[in-house]
Amino acid sequence: MSAVSSAGISDPRLPVTAAAGPRLGRARHARKVASGLPSWWPLLALTLFAAALRLSTLNLQSFWYDEAFTPVHVLHPSLWATLRSVVHSENTPPLWYVIAWADSRVLGTGEVALRLPSALAGIATVPVAWAIGRELEGPSTRRAALACALLVAVNPLFVWYSQEARAYGLFVLTAALAMLCFLRALRWPISDRSTRGRMAAFALSGALALLTHYFAVFLLAPMVLWLAWERRTRRAALPAIGALALVGAALLPLISAQGGHGTQWIGRWPLVERLEAIPQYYLTGYTGAALGHGIELLVALPILAALAVGLWRMTEPAPATAATATDGAVPGGEAPVRAAQEHAPDASRRLLLALAIAACGVLIPIVLVAFGADYLAPRNLVAAMIPVTAVIAVVATWPPAGRAGRRAGLAGTALVACIAAGFLAISVDVDLSPRLQRGNWRDLARALAHEARGGRDYVITTVELGSTPFEYYLPGLHGLREGGSVLVREIDETGYAPLRSSAGEPPAPGFHPLARLDVDGLIAYRFVSPVPRLVSEATLRRHVITPESAPEVLVPAGARVSS
Repeated sequence: MSAVSSAGISDPRLPVTAAAGPRLGRARHARKVASGLPSWWPLLALTLFAAALRLSTLNLQSFWYDEAFTPVHVLHPSLWATLRSVVHSENTPPLWYVIAWADSRVLGTGEVALRLPSALAGIATVPVAWAIGRELEGPSTRRAALACALLVAVNPLFVWYSQEARAYGLFVLTAALAMLCFLRALRWPISDRSTRGRMAAFALSGALALLTHYFAVFLLAPMVLWLAWERRTRRAALPAIGALALVGAALLPLISAQGGHGTQWIGRWPLVERLEAIPQYYLTGYTGAALGHGIELLVALPILAALAVGLWRMTEPAPATAATATDGAVPGGEAPVRAAQEHAPDASRRLLLALAIAACGVLIPIVLVAFGADYLAPRNLVAAMIPVTAVIAVVATWPPAGRAGRRAGLAGTALVACIAAGFLAISVDVDLSPRLQRGNWRDLARALAHEARGGRDYVITTVELGSTPFEYYLPGLHGLREGGSVLVREIDETGYAPLRSSAGEPPAPGFHPLARLDVDGLIAYRFVSPVPRLVSEATLRRHVITPESAPEVLVPAGARVSS
C-alpha cells in the first residue's frame, strides 16, 4: 500500500517518518542547519533570563515580618532546636526550614543567603514548566512548552516568591514537579520498569510538596484520584498512593501541635477581599493592588483574548490532509501514528486534567471556608497558579487547523508575547518602585540606629509587622514585657499610613518632637527628653501611630526596665 491513500490520509501502519514524507524532514533539517543552534536553546535562554531576573535584585528589598521571623525566632545553631521552633512558632511543614538551617550554617542569615534557596527553586521551576507544557501539548511541537516556561519566568507573583525567604518558592517547584511526574505517569507504559520509575518519581515529588506546604494536598488530590480511577494505572499507582498517604499521616501530629499558629490574620481579612485578591495576585503580583484595576485589566485582556482564540481553534475541525495527519507525530519517527493515538491521552484530555488540578487547588480551600476551616490566604494558592499558567499556555498555542487556523495561531502567539510583556513590565516596576516593594524596615532601622547609636535609653514602638524586622536589623532589641516600665530619653514611634490623628503628638509628658522620618512610606516620629523618664508599657502601646490591633514595644538590651 502506498504511503498516502487516495483520500490524502497517511497510512497509520507506516512509520511516522514515512508518513511525514521527505519534504517535511528536509524542511526541519534546513531550519536546524540555518539556525545553527540546538533545539533546547530557547529553554536555556529562558532559564538564564529567569535567573538574571531573580538573582540580580535578591537583596534589593528589606526583610518583612515573616522573613525576619525565621532568623530571629526559628533558626538556631542546632537542627533539633530549629525543628522544635517550627513546631511551636510556625504553621508550615519542616522541609524548607531544614534547607534554610543548612543554608544558614554555610552562608549565614543575610538577605541573599536566606532568599537563595527560594531563588534557585524559582529558577528551576522554569524548565519544569517547559516540561509540563510538552506533556500537555504532546511532543509534536514546543509552542506550549515555550509559552508556559516564558510566563512562569516573568510572572510577577512567581518572581516575588522566588525572592522571599519563606517556603512558597519551594512549594511552587515541588508542586510543579509533582504535576509533571503525574502527567508522565499517564503515558502508556513501555515496560513494567519504566512504569515503576514514573510512579516512584510521582510519589517522591508529591511527598516533597507535602513536606513543604500543607496546601499541596489540594493539588495532589485530583492526581491521586485519577491514578486510582484509571484502570491501566491503578495497580502501578497503589504503592505511590500508599507512600503519599503515609507522609500525610506522619504530618498529622505536627499539624495538631502547630494548631494553626500565626493564621489569625486570615480571619481578620474579609473573605470577599481575599477572593478578589486571588486573580489580582496572578495578574499583577503580591503588591499589584497599588497599581489599580486599570493595570489589572490591561494584563487580563490579552489572557482572555488568547483563551478565546485558542478555544475557537479547539472547536475547528482539522482538515483531512497528510500534513494534518503528521501533526501528532513523535520526533524520531519510531512509532506509528495510530499507536500513539490509541495509547497516549489526547491533548484535550490532558488539558482537562491540568484544569482539574488548578480548579481543585483553588476551589477546595474556598469550599472549606464554609465548613469552618478558613485558611484561605491567596499566597497559599501560589502553587495552583502553575497549572493555571499551563492551561493558558496550551489553549493559547493550540495547534492551528487550516489556513484560518494558522492565522489564529499567529494571533495566539502574539497574545502570549503581550501577556509576557505585561508580566515582565510589572516585575521590573517592582524593582524600580518602592511602593510595590516590601516595607523598607532595613533603612528605617538604620536611620534610627544612626541617631540612637551608643545609647541604651530609648524605646521603639511599632506595628506588629515591624517587630521582627527591627529585631533582625537592630540586634539586641526585644519586646517590653506587659505591665513593665522603661527609663528612656528617646521614644521612636514607627508605622505607616493611615496614621492616627494623634500622630506627631508627644507620647508622654516631658517629651518633645525632634524629627519626622519618611522611608519609602514607613513613618517614624522621634521624641526626646532632656532627662531620662520612666514610661509605662501601657502608655507606649496606646500611642502607636498606626491603628493596629497588636502594637509592639521594643527596648534594647541593657535598657533600664522595671516591673
